[in-house]
Order: sequence, then structure tokens, then C-alpha cells
Amino acid sequence: MLNTLESLIYLARERKKSPVDGSYTNKLLSDKSLSKEKVQEEINELIEAVENNSNKIHEAADVLYHFIMYLEANDVKIEDVMNELNKRKK
Repeated sequence: MLNTLESLIYLARERKKSPVDGSYTNKLLSDKSLSKEKVQEEINELIEAVENNSNKIHEAADVLYHFIMYLEANDVKIEDVMNELNKRKK
């Protein structure tokens, strides 16, 4: 399970270093406005899916993918987010 998340983060970082023409991932990483828009759109779709009890997993995956790309596009490292969450443990 965590391997999938690590692979997604690795993909984002590799695409930032070595862009691939026509890559949707690269579009998200290079266009912060598009990335923000997609995160907002996908979160709304997830909320709707949960409320309607349909496509929850698909929509949650979309949110996670777009959120990771948004963080990477804005130079927010997931490691720093995890460290912050770890500090909040009680």
C-alpha cells in the first residue's frame, strides 16, 4: 500500500526533473492554477460520491493523485507533512 504512494511521489519528482511531452502529470506540475482547480474539482466529486454511495474509491484515488501533484507543484514535501502529523500525536 505505501509502495503505491511512494511510487506516485517518485513519479511526480521524476517528472519535475525530466518532463515528458504531453504528460498530464507534467501539466499539473507546471500549471499551479490547473493543479489547484483539479484538487478542488476532485474533492467535490469525492464528496458527491460519498453522499451518493457511488464511485467512492475511484474519486478518492483521483483526490490523492491530484493532491500529491498539487503539493509537489508547490514544493511542499510529503515528508514535511508527515513530520507535522507525527508531531501532533498525543
